[in-house]
Amino acid sequence: MEDMREPFRPSEVKSLVLQLCRAIAHLHDNWIVHRDLKTSNLLMARGALRVADFGLARKYSSPLGHMTGLVVTLWYRAPELLLGEREYSTSVDVWSIGCIFAELFFGQPVFQGRGEIDQINRIFAACGAPTSSSWPGFMQLPNAKMFKFSPHKDPNTKLRARMEKYQGVTDCAFDLMARMLTLDPAQRITASQALEHPYFAEHPPPKDPSMFPTWPSKSQS
Repeated sequence: MEDMREPFRPSEVKSLVLQLCRAIAHLHDNWIVHRDLKTSNLLMARGALRVADFGLARKYSSPLGHMTGLVVTLWYRAPELLLGEREYSTSVDVWSIGCIFAELFFGQPVFQGRGEIDQINRIFAACGAPTSSSWPGFMQLPNAKMFKFSPHKDPNTKLRARMEKYQGVTDCAFDLMARMLTLDPAQRITASQALEHPYFAEHPPPKDPSMFPTWPSKSQS
């Protein structure tokens, strides 16, 4: 899916995100975290989405154990991983879904960092820097002291301004995206919760996969 010639229609974006959330919710329900979601690991045939490349996937447990932080391609890597968290869980996949969601509208990755420091700075510039109230305990993460944090009154202002330029990004669409791109993993929406979000119920409905063209359509709905 990374070779998108044209942006998808809003109904197509909705269908693809819905299918992706269903697939990842199924993995998470079976105690599997993928750890490398990105458009190049998503296959689409006649509108049907398939998640591929399980090379970094692993079973996880409760309570969480230590896992390597060197997972997930940089542009889709959750902020807790960039800050050195080792006891992470399914929320890292949801962050990646949020990045993919935005990319389906943009036609390109939303956070294109040149390294880990640049990546986290781009995330904070768009989503706002964390505070002790918005993300309790983040300053205890191993890499947190490497960064200077300048909190924003409205943390998603810049991200919203970017998204409003794209046709089909409704208030509901942005709300779901913002919940997926919540900095604090404990407050981030889950894949199962995302399936119940009003975005999937509002007009236009998700396009039936059998109605997808070979490549994304140029029309408006």
